[in-house]
Amino acid sequence: MIDTPRPLFELGKTVATPGALEAMQEAGVNPGELLTRHVTGDYGDVCEEDGGLNDEAIEQGTRILSVYKVTDELTIWVTTEADRSSTCLLLPDEY
Repeated sequence: MIDTPRPLFELGKTVATPGALEAMQEAGVNPGELLTRHVTGDYGDVCEEDGGLNDEAIEQGTRILSVYKVTDELTIWVTTEADRSSTCLLLPDEY
């Protein structure tokens, strides 16, 4: 039996910026895989301190940020709002 991680919080409505969608398509990145990593506590390339802040954010109901460096040229941010109403995939320069 495969142990599949369970979601740690609600994503709400999932959206992505046009720039992030285009970049992920060009790089062959599946947005669903990044969302799965995000919602199960794999925050990607954040520092240990920021990972800890994300864990606290899950408990306290504040914003959660994951960072995925998917190629040398492409980094995708995934943010979930504090009220869990939405999650957005975006490029860092679009924040």
